[in-house]
Amino acid sequence: MSDAKDLVTQGPAVEVRDLSVRFGDFYAVKNVSFSVPVGEIFGFLGANGAGKTTTIRVLCGLLEPSTGQVRVGGIGFENGGEAIKRKVGYMSQKFTLYEDLTVEENLDFTASLRKLAPEFYRERRQALLDFISFSRPLDTFVRDLPGGIRQQVSLAAALLHDPEIIFLDEPTAGVTPAARARFWALIRELASRGKTVFVTTHYMDEAENCGRIALMRAGELIALDSPAALKQKAFPAPLYELSPLDETSAQAIASLRHDPVLLSLQPYGIRYHVVARSAADWQSLLPRLENHFAIREITPSLEDVFIQVVEGGNR
Repeated sequence: MSDAKDLVTQGPAVEVRDLSVRFGDFYAVKNVSFSVPVGEIFGFLGANGAGKTTTIRVLCGLLEPSTGQVRVGGIGFENGGEAIKRKVGYMSQKFTLYEDLTVEENLDFTASLRKLAPEFYRERRQALLDFISFSRPLDTFVRDLPGGIRQQVSLAAALLHDPEIIFLDEPTAGVTPAARARFWALIRELASRGKTVFVTTHYMDEAENCGRIALMRAGELIALDSPAALKQKAFPAPLYELSPLDETSAQAIASLRHDPVLLSLQPYGIRYHVVARSAADWQSLLPRLENHFAIREITPSLEDVFIQVVEGGNR
């Protein structure tokens, strides 16, 4: 495994300036700008169709921008998409490994696609298998691996050519909580060694592990900051949770939906999360709520931020 001192990238690992990707009259990505420093775990979140996958395709050298500039590992499209591909590793939720091949055959095949020298490949494969603590026989078929171990082998395959930047597209979808925790320990270890990790996920608790998070909606970047700062910006006033006490709560909620004193009223399972415009406004609401709900102040989660900023904007 390479350490931070081995990396040659100067400046940001990823730099995007005014990126737009257009298909006919439709903008899949529109005027997006951001940069990611070396060694950061960078979260990239948004609803389906927000433009995340299109942006990642550009950053992996698979799709040229319509307009704007992109540099990945110090390389731009003026050097060709193949030059960018050598800088990045990509792991998708599906299709990274062939289930009817063994672990060894999958890694051999990936190495051949990357045209890795045999000696480098043998040393690199062993280092990566040690990194993920893989202890099963290499002739095990991928279909026989538990989901969590399969994803770890997928990560090893994405890292075979020692990329500087790793793109992980929903890497823990469908695996157990314990396997998710183990996988994120590997991600943090990669970042500590100077690798830059670009992650998409629908698990908001996982996104808490990111140094910064970019939120996309309808092809545009609508927020970019640390998890703590995103929470503060999305919820400058206290957030309260309302738990219904009886069947009258539905009528009480209906009477609040268009009340101008509210900044936000969102369903959250059987409960509701509410933000008032001011402390005085909240106090004015309490008499209308206390007989219908158990009320407590809560700390916003990233799921609250996502609902408020991304889905709230869609509504």
